[in-house]
Amino acid sequence: MSLTRLHEAQSRIASAQAVTILTGAGISADSGVPTFRGADGLWRNFRAEELATPEAFERDPRLVWEWYSWRRELIATKQPNDAHRAIASLESRVNDFWLITQNVDGLHRQAGSTKLSEIHGNIWMVRCTACGAVTENHQVPLPLLPHCGQCGELLRPHIVWFGESLQEKDLARCAKQLQVCDVLLVIGTSGVVYPAAGFASIAKEAGAYVIEVNLDPTPQSDLVDIALRGRAKDLVPLLLQAGE
Repeated sequence: MSLTRLHEAQSRIASAQAVTILTGAGISADSGVPTFRGADGLWRNFRAEELATPEAFERDPRLVWEWYSWRRELIATKQPNDAHRAIASLESRVNDFWLITQNVDGLHRQAGSTKLSEIHGNIWMVRCTACGAVTENHQVPLPLLPHCGQCGELLRPHIVWFGESLQEKDLARCAKQLQVCDVLLVIGTSGVVYPAAGFASIAKEAGAYVIEVNLDPTPQSDLVDIALRGRAKDLVPLLLQAGE
């Protein structure tokens, strides 16, 4: 890795008045959280795409909840890593800061982040299928087919499933922060899942300096200003320490 590029990225972040960060599965992989895609996503020979859908839940809610209960138990054993903590620390040092994460594991909140959009939801939140009430729930293991404490109807994970739209308020906040940020830092994302895959180009067109941190090149690598190769837990603390 070029030290010149690393120092340039550090300098850009340290001098920025507005910073937006986008994170994906790569940052949580450094905490031992599986991606739940490909081989990591197989559970009882089901793929994530076969279980994380409204149709699957309507057809067999018990099966879907068994899968999510298994995921919750696994994630409950994991802790935020140095990258999560460095991002939480940066939040208090930047005038206009926002974190956008595609991850549902809640590790950013656990690390102390408060200014964030969890655009795909949070596995520790549940939503009533009848009254719509959203509540936090860290019970492990969950009773299969958990029910709403307010109306008694069936709960579902507060997750954006395949075929569902992202929350409008989250999209609006993301659009605002992408337009105003001086620097966009993109960490551990594949660059193929939309709408997040388009965030780098939106910020770039609005004048932001875009930095990518990822183990491998992505479809966004050619449009960013600096692409750094390595693990999030190693590179992100280095990038964000300059202003401390």
